Amino acid sequence: MPLDGAELGAALGLAGPLPVHSTLCRREAGHFQRAVKETGDVLVACTQESRLFTELAAETEGALSIAERPIRFVNIRENGGWSNDASRAMPKLAGLIAAAQLPAPEPVQTVSYRSHGRALVIGADARALSAATMLADSLDVSVLMTRPGIVLPQERAFAVHAGTLTRLAGWLGAFEAEWSHVNPIDPDLCTRCNACIDVCPEQAIDFSYQIDLARCTGHRSCVRACEAAGAIDFERTPSVTREAFDLVLDLGIEPAFRQHQPPQGYHRPAGDAELLPALLELKASVGEFEKPKFFNYRQKLCAHSRNEQIGCTACIDVCSARAIGSDASLKGRTSGAGIVVDPHLCVGCGACTTVCPSGALTYAAPRPHELGARIRTLLGTYRSAGGTARSGAPALLIHSQGAGARCLGALGRAARTDRHVQGVGARVLPLQVWHTASIGIDLWLAAIAYGAGEVWVLMTDEEAPEYRAAVAEQMAVAEAIVQGLGYAGEHFRIVDARDAVDDATLSAGEGGPVRRIDVGRPAPRTPAWVARLDQALAAPPATTVARAATFAVQADKRATLDLAIDHLMQAAPAVPQAIALPPAGRTASPFGSIVVDRAACTLCLACVGACPEAALADNPDRPQLRFIEKNCVQCGLCASTCPEDAITLVPRLLLADGGRARQLPRVLNEVEPFHCIRCAKPFATAKVIEVMLGKLAGHAMFQGRAAERLQMCGDCRVIDLHSDPREVRITEL
Repeated sequence: MPLDGAELGAALGLAGPLPVHSTLCRREAGHFQRAVKETGDVLVACTQESRLFTELAAETEGALSIAERPIRFVNIRENGGWSNDASRAMPKLAGLIAAAQLPAPEPVQTVSYRSHGRALVIGADARALSAATMLADSLDVSVLMTRPGIVLPQERAFAVHAGTLTRLAGWLGAFEAEWSHVNPIDPDLCTRCNACIDVCPEQAIDFSYQIDLARCTGHRSCVRACEAAGAIDFERTPSVTREAFDLVLDLGIEPAFRQHQPPQGYHRPAGDAELLPALLELKASVGEFEKPKFFNYRQKLCAHSRNEQIGCTACIDVCSARAIGSDASLKGRTSGAGIVVDPHLCVGCGACTTVCPSGALTYAAPRPHELGARIRTLLGTYRSAGGTARSGAPALLIHSQGAGARCLGALGRAARTDRHVQGVGARVLPLQVWHTASIGIDLWLAAIAYGAGEVWVLMTDEEAPEYRAAVAEQMAVAEAIVQGLGYAGEHFRIVDARDAVDDATLSAGEGGPVRRIDVGRPAPRTPAWVARLDQALAAPPATTVARAATFAVQADKRATLDLAIDHLMQAAPAVPQAIALPPAGRTASPFGSIVVDRAACTLCLACVGACPEAALADNPDRPQLRFIEKNCVQCGLCASTCPEDAITLVPRLLLADGGRARQLPRVLNEVEPFHCIRCAKPFATAKVIEVMLGKLAGHAMFQGRAAERLQMCGDCRVIDLHSDPREVRITEL
């Protein structure tokens, strides 16, 4: 891997060349220990030997402890050095190093779990009993057998129940299981003395200690034999048992949780190969645990519901952990009612923050401005080091730190040993995140404004189908904006690596169809998905801005969007009056207008009260419905609230007058006011009075003088009611 210390030092703003080591983890380990002792702030450009470097730092006399000054690591080998493009990769490597030197994100709130080791094993065959036996030495195990006929061991090493699972809910340390039991024998009370088996004339009882009711003829000899234990009762009504558990191992026929992301503490191994890792993880899941609270929620910005009308449901629909729902405690409130996110169920995918149009949900680990600083540093260093001139506009490749990082590692190894594989090219800048769905349109467009030609998201089997659909829809919106401004090429794309497998399989040379490369010597087997990934990352650059933006990503999503779009407009080849955006799918467009059918609209202004973002407003001086397009998040609450169905959503980005037209209020509907027939004061619209009179024309209580009062203002209506001699008064009754 060619490394130029002088070029790297200049790109990183150092006074001299950057010292380069080739075997820092072996014969040059002394240089590392000296750096740890003298500076304490160390970044190691190798992730393979992170454990070794951590141990070396701990053994270095006089160095700060790892807790006081942790060592940071960055992968420049598989992510750029091992590629056919390595000779031009110095700007990219400098960018990766510069981004890794940024301060660590600020600490966030944490979510706590407490597990006492109460484990429930659900099973329909002998595997459940075997698994329970392996867990019983360190966990308090109970087994629920969901299918009869399974031979139970003679020794009662753990509790065994029989029945049908009817409900399982909760998370690590707080599961609640519910099952029903209809068999006369309660296996938990059974002492397995086998007396019932011995006396049963029909042989309806076996070593599963359940009665085959089809063979039983009612002698009840078993009941008399079990009198001391009392485990057999034919008069027992079907019972429902509820118990609390900390951990669940599900080996049943059907999974208890069907969502893509089950709760922490729930394990359902797909096969025997995954059973042992699951058992080891269950054994280690005793004690207190913490994880970051991955999200921040501001209810006042939420466009989910208002006046018991449902608007935006994007976050609820996309959550594969079923951690988000409507806030039932806010039911009946006239002000904005929002959603509730259970932090114990949240797995930190961040898809909810990506699809949220208003910014009510934001990602917290890291926060948007912290991630924005990484993107800006990565792209800015690449650009200032001459990367754009040498290799073209950079492509930002967002990948997860799990399967995504393994995919890039596999691609780097393939490029190291197979000359037909390019690897991660010089202009492809990897950005590692916890989950790929956590970065949305605000940061994508900010990256383009910072000079990226493309933003690619590497997705594997880790991502739920909901995430793929949501990211694709949001990318369609972002692409429409950039293309509408005249930037040519494909700027946003999902790079699919669903056929990727883990490192163990890769090292064994497996993983589906492969291609063999003849290079004059035995070549490694390159999986087909690696070849497809390599081809996808070799796409030519798209058009981007000539001058990179200098703004910082904001904590507020829509503020970042405004800054990014403003910069893209300033550098755009062409700025149209408006850009049509794709129609809403599972997620709504973050921008748009509304069209009001003036013939149907009565100016009742119910939509104004329903709008959570102040995009719709009235005029206190005259009957008007006004609209500020910049505030609209296309939640649809106005359309669902309108009693006349007079409102239609129009996804678009208005750019007229340099984008200032989006900020100015415009009148959607206006009518002349209706004047009181008694005092001539304006108090309503003619359309409202006309509709009201039409609907009440046949009502017995609104005939004659009562119908005329509907055309009076509130004051005159009261005066007329009390001054009319024909009215019957309560004092006269």
